[in-house]
Amino acid sequence: MIARIWHGTTKIEDYETYTEFLKVRAIPDYKETDGFVKLTFLRNTKENIAHFTLITFWKNLEVIKNFAGDDFEKAKYYPEDEKFLLEFEENVIHYEVFAE
Repeated sequence: MIARIWHGTTKIEDYETYTEFLKVRAIPDYKETDGFVKLTFLRNTKENIAHFTLITFWKNLEVIKNFAGDDFEKAKYYPEDEKFLLEFEENVIHYEVFAE
């Protein structure tokens, strides 16, 4: 199993709105992808910035490519992210899960 980790930031005033967007738009998109196992979405605030960390779990790298494309190390963004995110981190991080 492979863990894929993404991080993003928003203004503090967009904290709840972006959370709701993720629940309605992003999470269903992940769950509909063949090879998706599970996800954990984390959020917190620090120094008046909202931080979001998404950890998704996939069967293998091939199914991640079905979701993210051949350049699977690039972060995947939605058009709506333009309204919220303060920056667009270019890459995600992948880890092999060896124990749970």
